Amino acid sequence: MKKVRIRQVISGIGHPAKQKRTLEALGIKKMHQVREVELSPQIEGMINKVRHLLEVEEI
Repeated sequence: MKKVRIRQVISGIGHPAKQKRTLEALGIKKMHQVREVELSPQIEGMINKVRHLLEVEEI
């Protein structure tokens, strides 16, 4: 499977609680934290929900 590197670049403050929980489910707890994850359909769906808060690059 492909891997992607995700980084939070915009704060979750002022966004719905559901989006904040999605960030936590992706394993991101702080701004500018980088996480490498394998791209599964479930992870891809979570990334699409909060894409406006993230920077995503394929590895």
